[in-house]
Amino acid sequence: MAINIMLEYTGCWCLPVDIISPSTCLAELGKPSILHPDQGKVSIFVDCSPTAEPMFEGRGSEELSAELSVALQRCLLGGKSGAGAAIDLSSLIVVEGKVCWDLYIDGLVISSDGNLLDALAAAIKVALSDTGIPKVNVSLSAASDEEPEVDVSDEEFLQFDTSSVPVIITLTKVGRHYIIDATSEEESQMSSAVSVSVNRHGQICGLTKRGGAGLDPSVIFDMISVAKHVSQQFMSLLDSEIAAAEAEAAE
Repeated sequence: MAINIMLEYTGCWCLPVDIISPSTCLAELGKPSILHPDQGKVSIFVDCSPTAEPMFEGRGSEELSAELSVALQRCLLGGKSGAGAAIDLSSLIVVEGKVCWDLYIDGLVISSDGNLLDALAAAIKVALSDTGIPKVNVSLSAASDEEPEVDVSDEEFLQFDTSSVPVIITLTKVGRHYIIDATSEEESQMSSAVSVSVNRHGQICGLTKRGGAGLDPSVIFDMISVAKHVSQQFMSLLDSEIAAAEAEAAE
């Protein structure tokens, strides 16, 4: 059974991404992996639309989409064991070893002026805060080797806990300086960039680097320190916007 949950996110409040819309979250009942029978599964896919933005035309669009998808999965989904995942994968289990939710998160980038990874991560966090997974009632058969019968509710939903979902802060190195929230023009002059995934407790959840230039370890540690400081401000801003949107929807 597949359930489409439409998530609309029109831009990020302080990042130069004009529109990321719509994002689609597809929740599908599936079977847990043999290695992790007590966990559901989450996949993240990004599509940079060449029909909406000339800069995304050609093979470069596919490569950028793949790069962003991999970076988001590294920063948000933890290691192969599921350890460190921003989303509690155990919350997606329905019947251990037999039934789980497979969650597919798709982000469509329509227009951008740089700093895509940070904006996509923020969009995912905001979208998940407004996502509900239908409650599932299970009828277990007497035989343990048989598949259980499931009944998906149309009225009751389980809300995602997004408190542990981190934000991503990218620091782009240009010359001797590094820039937060870089524009496309600034990114074109970069030697390297480091993206740091930080949760609300200031813990590092993931780190990725792009660009061919190497970085001294002391510079990386300094970048991480700056990212941790900025992330808390950004997290507070996102929390405020989410709360305001929820209050407006409740009126």
